[in-house]
Amino acid sequence: MFLFLRSLFPFDAVSVAAAALWAIALYFALAPVTRRLSQQLAHWLGEADRSLYTSTTEYERSREARESVNLLYASIISTLPLLVLGGVCDWGVEVSLGHSWGLSLGMVASIACGVYALGRQSTEQP
Repeated sequence: MFLFLRSLFPFDAVSVAAAALWAIALYFALAPVTRRLSQQLAHWLGEADRSLYTSTTEYERSREARESVNLLYASIISTLPLLVLGGVCDWGVEVSLGHSWGLSLGMVASIACGVYALGRQSTEQP
């Protein structure tokens, strides 16, 4: 079973975990950018939904449910670039410093960016 999964997904668990930690760090560090990207994607998905309906009354009847689904899809899609960038960051650290440093620096970056995000939130609130 594990051989099948390993041939299907040829990455080791440490690299995947490190890329995910780097993605979390980037999510915390780039929160305003990802929030804006998610809002823009939700807007585009809403416009695409609107173009599928010919009747305004039919569109307005199911609008709330579709908007919430569009927000869910947009938030999931907006994390994909961060996962790719997290993989690139992990790859860069592993090439330059070695295999075990990707996970370690991913944890440090996640903690540091989490503290940065908390500080940014406390300064933004009145």
